[in-house]
Amino acid sequence: MFRRDYLLRMVEEMTDMIGKAFDLKQKKKHIEALWELDEWMKRHFRLNSQLLNSLPTEDIIDLFRIGNGVEVDKVQQVARILEEEGEIYEDQGLTDISLIRYMKALHLYLYSMLNGANRDILQAPERIQQLCVKVKGYELPDKTERLLALYSEEVGRYAEAENSWYRLVEREEHYKEEAREFYLRLLEQDDAKLEQGGLPHHEVEEGLHHLQERFSRS
Repeated sequence: MFRRDYLLRMVEEMTDMIGKAFDLKQKKKHIEALWELDEWMKRHFRLNSQLLNSLPTEDIIDLFRIGNGVEVDKVQQVARILEEEGEIYEDQGLTDISLIRYMKALHLYLYSMLNGANRDILQAPERIQQLCVKVKGYELPDKTERLLALYSEEVGRYAEAENSWYRLVEREEHYKEEAREFYLRLLEQDDAKLEQGGLPHHEVEEGLHHLQERFSRS
């Protein structure tokens, strides 16, 4: 109970701070908006934007590792800060800088959701969808694309998951076994659920057949 109350207070503080940053962004005070985000990170996590954006996503996650576990609710808060930074840079027309932050934020949100983070405190599922729209047309890092495939399957968006596995297999053949396992898992689902997920039973069978045929030839 104490941990949950602490988390909620922290999220409330972050929400207020992001509101201030948003107002500053609206007034075109971009440096001040970024400063608000950075100060919050320093105060709560003893981190700053420069460090976060110099680290790979795996190393950011490791910063929140305790024993065998990861404080995934804190990881998704970092994702929220990176997402907001991306918005501020996008507002300045700095697309390349904002895109890097969006991709990092997406990876951290996906990791958090797949590892038991609270889905409600930051509306992470909705934020993931919004970030997917923002990075559409750009190639995600393989590790992020893989998390997106697993997450899409978990939430029942099977057609989107298949698209991710297809992109991964096109880039690297070693993803073929995970892609095959994906199709096999879907074959255990009932037809109504597959239809709802955008991938009817016959398309699952076709996808598996094409995958196996392709790699039997190679």
